[in-house]
Amino acid sequence: MIKLKNKVVIKVLAFFILIGLFVYTVYVELPSKQTSTTQEQQPNVLKGQFHLDNVVKIYVPSTYNIDQPIDNSKYVDQSLEKFSNMFGGATSYDGTGAWIGDNEKLVKEKVTIVYSFTEKLDKNKINEVVAYAKNLKKEMKQSSVSIEVNGKMYFIK
Repeated sequence: MIKLKNKVVIKVLAFFILIGLFVYTVYVELPSKQTSTTQEQQPNVLKGQFHLDNVVKIYVPSTYNIDQPIDNSKYVDQSLEKFSNMFGGATSYDGTGAWIGDNEKLVKEKVTIVYSFTEKLDKNKINEVVAYAKNLKKEMKQSSVSIEVNGKMYFIK
């Protein structure tokens, strides 16, 4: 009788151990393996493809003398040419910038963002972009012109 009880207890324990292993495999092991496989496959798809690590943007205002609306296409074309010469190509798109003014009301302004991706971005190239932004600021009579380098915004005064 004792041997029979021991056999039943062992079978019950073995059953619960198997259930536990099944649950562990389904809920812990399989999802983590699927995730790691997906993460491993994504870089392999692009492995060996040419890519550019850096992005530089300039925000071309659509106002002159801070608040007088103008057609900024001349300055956008100038920026596209400048960035294309510096980095091998450029793209632009329109946006709307907004901030809270001194009177605590929303101020909105159309901007055109001109950007380039580049493989190498050294101190000389950054200095050239900053000098160009200062020139654009002066020419358009702005308080500042924004540039963005690898996701960081700078206000060039």
